[in-house]
Parts: sequence; structure tokens; C-alpha cells
Amino acid sequence: MINATIARFGFPATLVRDYEHWVVLLRPAQVTAGSLVLAAKSEATAYGALPHGAFIEQGSVIAEVEATLRRAVDFERINYLMLMMVDPHVHFHVFPRYSGSRSFAGLDIADKGWPGAPDLKSAVTLDDAAIAGGVEALASMRA
Repeated sequence: MINATIARFGFPATLVRDYEHWVVLLRPAQVTAGSLVLAAKSEATAYGALPHGAFIEQGSVIAEVEATLRRAVDFERINYLMLMMVDPHVHFHVFPRYSGSRSFAGLDIADKGWPGAPDLKSAVTLDDAAIAGGVEALASMRA
């Protein structure tokens, strides 16, 4: 099932990995190199309303996301933000954090908020070619 939030983040072009209860999407606006969206497939608009299976699966999804991003951008820390103010369905913004900059999808992207909170306003918008390249790069690095 694809909800409106998943569609808003560019599905299917941004799809990195599809799971039973979750999708991992490349975030079209890269706050840091390798920024992702971890979105529940459910129509739930509250985290506690997700089916039990989504919570069980989420642990293995996060482990795979972190291993993949470690290989892709060698992050120093990782932030998960659950905001759900504009896009109401359950989802997390995943921001690899690092000092300096990292190359990703053909771009050098600095973590302009380091070492504080992510600077959401500094996001670099990817064009279609960069989205395709980023998705392909992440898919090839999966565990």
C-alpha cells in the first residue's frame, strides 16, 4: 500500500528498498548526504497506531539502513526525525551526520548543522538523474 506521504517523497523513483510494512526512500531534498525517508506503508497517522508487525520489522530495517549509509557516506552520527506536520502518515527523516562534506549522487554535500541539529533549510534538491544515481548507489551497497 502506498499512502500520500510516500507518494509525496517521490515514490517510485526514490525507492531504495521495499519491506512488508516499510519503504526506504531517498529524500529528494538532501539535508545531508544520503538523507532518507523511512515511511510506514500503513495509513496510520500516529506511531502507536501502526500494526505490531511494523514495530518488529523496524529493528531490522534500521540495522540495514545504518549499515548501508555507513558504507555510502561514512557518517559519524545518525538522526531520525519524526515530524509529521506536513505529511501526516508515519515516517522518519533519516539524516546521516558528519563534520565536513561527503560526496553522494554526484554532489558534495556539507552537513551545515554539524555538530548541532540538522539544518533543514540547507537541503540540496536532487534532479531526476541524481535521484536515480543515489538510489542505485544505495541499492548496490545493501548488506
